Amino acid sequence: MLKSELRKLYLGKRRSLSPGEVASASALIAERFFAEFDLREIRVLHTFIRIPKFNEFDTSTLYYRLWQERPDIITCSPRINSVIDELESYAFDEHTEFVENAWGIREPAGIESVGENDIDLVVVPMLCFDQAGHRVGYGKGYYDRFLARCRPDCIKVGVSLFPPVDAIDDIHAGDVPLDVVITPDRNYRFNTDSETVN
Repeated sequence: MLKSELRKLYLGKRRSLSPGEVASASALIAERFFAEFDLREIRVLHTFIRIPKFNEFDTSTLYYRLWQERPDIITCSPRINSVIDELESYAFDEHTEFVENAWGIREPAGIESVGENDIDLVVVPMLCFDQAGHRVGYGKGYYDRFLARCRPDCIKVGVSLFPPVDAIDDIHAGDVPLDVVITPDRNYRFNTDSETVN
């Protein structure tokens, strides 16, 4: 299917989920995330901040636990630079003030920017993904351009409430594939000999 078709389909699928279903799936994904990665190798982790009305994966299940168990890891989140129309990364913690941008997305109001070369792992938003590790987002291309600027060894992690589709038919050169996608039921790896585990 085409991205536009998949975007419409999976926006509908997410809308059909109850808050309880999203919370339950988010808890399962978070447990799988912490079991998947050796966080001793991670110094800087970038994660999106969820938009509750879109029934997104609750990323607070990750960063609240990181703040408790791994306070040495710097957490950062996206902010759109409207001058250059690009996504940038800013550090945040439990004391950070957030403001809503034009799309209703909460962004950190701090001044401590984080360079792409410093980021070790990125938690990437998505609507769905395919068996090759490609994703369908909201269609603006911000994350693909951001990921392309990150180090080649930066771990790109998708979180999905649903299993993969067979293929996304209109992938192009600007689409950056993911290394791992975590769903409530299993983890999918795309940069090893075995694509699916657990």
